[in-house]
Amino acid sequence: MTTPFILKVEGMHCAACVRRVQAALSALPGATIQHVAVGQADGTFDESVTNLAAIAQAVTDAGYAATSPSQSDV
Repeated sequence: MTTPFILKVEGMHCAACVRRVQAALSALPGATIQHVAVGQADGTFDESVTNLAAIAQAVTDAGYAATSPSQSDV
């Protein structure tokens, strides 16, 4: 089952930040990225492969903070 996600991404300030987050999320198995812009990323993920915590961790590993509308800190 695919689940949509929207993450608020803090610390992004430029196009290089957008590319860095997009690359990190694109490398995550089970995630399909639809849009990354300064401050936000959205897409879908396959629940049998990954979860929102893993997606947020990929953003954190890229050097940014991720929060979801349904979670205060992911």
